[in-house]
Amino acid sequence: MSENYTGTRAAAESSAPAKPKRPKARSLLMIGEQTNALFESARLAKEQGEMVGWSASIFPQEIAETLGLVVLYPENHTAGIAARHQADPFLQECEGPLGYSSDLCAYAKLNLAYTAVLKAESGVELPDGGTMVSPDVLHMTYNICNQLTKWYENLAKQLDIPIFFIDTCYNPSDYVTESRVRYVRAQIDQLIHDLCACTGKTWDEARFRKVMKISQENSRLWERANNLMDHKPAPIGGFELFNYMSAMVCNRGKTSTTAIMEQLNREMEENIALGKSTFPVDEQYRVSWDGIACWPYLSHNLRTLKQYGINMVASSYGKAWAIEYDDLDGMARAYCFASTNGDNATTMLSRRLEALKRMDCEGTIYHVNRSCKVMDCQMMEVQRQLSALAGVPFTSFDGDQADYRNYSESQFETRIQGLVEVMRQNREARENG
Repeated sequence: MSENYTGTRAAAESSAPAKPKRPKARSLLMIGEQTNALFESARLAKEQGEMVGWSASIFPQEIAETLGLVVLYPENHTAGIAARHQADPFLQECEGPLGYSSDLCAYAKLNLAYTAVLKAESGVELPDGGTMVSPDVLHMTYNICNQLTKWYENLAKQLDIPIFFIDTCYNPSDYVTESRVRYVRAQIDQLIHDLCACTGKTWDEARFRKVMKISQENSRLWERANNLMDHKPAPIGGFELFNYMSAMVCNRGKTSTTAIMEQLNREMEENIALGKSTFPVDEQYRVSWDGIACWPYLSHNLRTLKQYGINMVASSYGKAWAIEYDDLDGMARAYCFASTNGDNATTMLSRRLEALKRMDCEGTIYHVNRSCKVMDCQMMEVQRQLSALAGVPFTSFDGDQADYRNYSESQFETRIQGLVEVMRQNREARENG
């Protein structure tokens, strides 16, 4: 380690004194309660002979909610396994006895190995005791990536269960054409018909309008919570917002999510009024985060950023679930424009530029995620253009959303050190005119 690095790090640590630990926020406790309730409802549904679904994260959840179908989310579940450092046995099983490629998305590898255990085809011990009960139906859309498609097709074959699929196609434009809306809307209508036939449930339009209203209120509250980070200091540490994503991913159409989001907004507003922040050190720099969270090393990411007083106040990842619409046509349009396959470099750039300016960010951090190749394909160029347009530096680091092997702590620390040096120089240049 160089003398310069040691001195810079020591100076950062001395200028950012640690704050005393605080009790866990009520909103975070509510997230835990909601998660436990979802898994328990799935267990009870299986016991009672009801169908349980597994779904991709950006799927029109409101349809399943209207039908009263309990749905679990493999992406969210595997992110939790990775964050708790429990991924290794599943990765080894998937790449070894199960014979899958090491280049697959780590979410897929964890879930495929987990599924093999549920089918009694693997002896790996489940760290959660099997709370992710085996599905009877699968739901997915093509608005994320083609690897997700193959993952779910494999699950359907492995479990011998039906898959309900909505093709949204790649969107090269910064808007959704009416022909595309009609194409997807027809699939949504067919999905409702087929799900009713499969589950024996009946579609209730009045119930759907109610669920849709709840979902939209939750999206509004989630968007508002993210936007409250524009205050200085930001009312909470930006990484804390990742903890609330499960409510939007798994429970968008539920009143329990409304209660969580209202509580989160209240807590943030209280901190703003008092000029306080839950960020554990004084906020010296404000940055944006691009890409999926590096779940296995989220604590290391935060510890490193804290050393320099860096708070992550903007993230395109978290805001992806603020999905807004007011009818089935609007649903078709919204889900076409959501996530990676519904995005393009131009729209990605414009949204990130707006966020950098609104949040007054002095830099941006890009997670080069080995698992998410469709995102990585264009993000480096987006970051270059964003840096030039916004006049702020960016740095990148190699990592993975769930595979702990694709990360170097020393690389991350060095990249952040370099970012801080450039941000400091830019600040000094502005102050000196």
